[in-house]
Amino acid sequence: MSDYDLDLFVIGAGSGGVRCARMAAAAGARVAIAEERYLGGTCVNVGCVPKKLFVLAAHYHEEFEDAAGFGWDPGQVRFEWSRLRANKDREITRLNGVYRNLLEGRGVRILEGRARLLDPHTVEVAGERLSARHILIATGAWPWVPDFPGREHVVTSNEMFHLEELPRRAVVVGGGYIAVEFAGILNGLGVKTTLAYRGERLLRHFDADLGAALAAELPQKGVSLRLRADVAGILKQPDGSLMLQYANGEEEETDLVLYATGRKAYSHGIGLEECGVALRPDGTVIVDAFYRSSVPSIHAIGDVIGGPELTPLALAQGMALVSTLFGAGPRSVPLTNIPTAVFSQPSVGTVGLSEEEARVACTNLRIYKSGFRAMKNTLSGNPERTLMKLVVDADTDRVLGAHMVGPEAGEIIQGLAVALQAGATKAIFDATLGIHPTAAEEFVTMREAVS
Repeated sequence: MSDYDLDLFVIGAGSGGVRCARMAAAAGARVAIAEERYLGGTCVNVGCVPKKLFVLAAHYHEEFEDAAGFGWDPGQVRFEWSRLRANKDREITRLNGVYRNLLEGRGVRILEGRARLLDPHTVEVAGERLSARHILIATGAWPWVPDFPGREHVVTSNEMFHLEELPRRAVVVGGGYIAVEFAGILNGLGVKTTLAYRGERLLRHFDADLGAALAAELPQKGVSLRLRADVAGILKQPDGSLMLQYANGEEEETDLVLYATGRKAYSHGIGLEECGVALRPDGTVIVDAFYRSSVPSIHAIGDVIGGPELTPLALAQGMALVSTLFGAGPRSVPLTNIPTAVFSQPSVGTVGLSEEEARVACTNLRIYKSGFRAMKNTLSGNPERTLMKLVVDADTDRVLGAHMVGPEAGEIIQGLAVALQAGATKAIFDATLGIHPTAAEEFVTMREAVS
């Protein structure tokens, strides 16, 4: 008989925690999971899923406009925010139920409430104490807003999914993927939108050409773009509107300010420090290659350990931990060739090394680029342009990175991720027949290097 109540206690029922819990249970482990908010975590409730639904909704505005060039007259168009929000809520509730069924179907015990570590093997939830041989921290991250005058007047991405009504005007502060996505959503839904970022280029962690291409397209979509714009303070006006004061002395009146300036690990207040778990200054849990913290019985995966904040990565880490603790043996997830998409308008897709990263890793590169208007835009009159780019190691001919800005970038890059993971060379790309006429074929027809 085990000295512990459980083999695994998971704190956090987001994507990574749920996957690890149910697969550990499938391997025969006794598992419980605690969640203080909602099953499915950020991705299902206030992240990937509802955001993509809002992106799809926002696209219709442009689709209606483009339809005229193809002979369609959609007539009078009206958007109803409350209907979109209600339909979104219904879908999220359905997914919450799916997650519950997945866990209960595997025999995982679900505890609703805030979990706190009492020692390296004991967790307390709602007054109940349980011991476990292993404890997993999968608590994710939370939106972060810097301290400045008027901070209390802003909202974060969490609140954007539950607004009672859409504002007439909005300012989105930030230059990362959440900021550019919500700028596109608000603009597409008819809100007069400004995107303000204190830096010089959007998506600074991506290939520089991607941020530049997106910055060129956003104003054509109707988004007012302010770069090198640092917010000094926000004042609430007598009529309820907000006045942004920029560090350069300029002001902008708006009705809503969304701060998308990053997320911080949700690691404090759950007993980690008291148990001796080492954290970085930003709150992320320090783990080894197999997701073990400085306390051997406590493990962590997902956004709470830092690195790319991506649901598929957390899922893969959860599976690797199950293998390490209850399966075939120690396994880790490499952080190379991780594909990702930004659901901005236009969308961004990327996999592998950026040109900047590749120039550090390699001494001899070939860069291939192609910029064009998508076939659809020739009749619609839409000025949007697509950018495609390949980064190639000239010495080995291996494709190190593939990047795109344009319609369905995520769908296209997902396929290329398989090629990069398999070690495809540029010669293999060149020998692959394209599907005509598609935008994707451009990735196998670029012949002349630009540098």
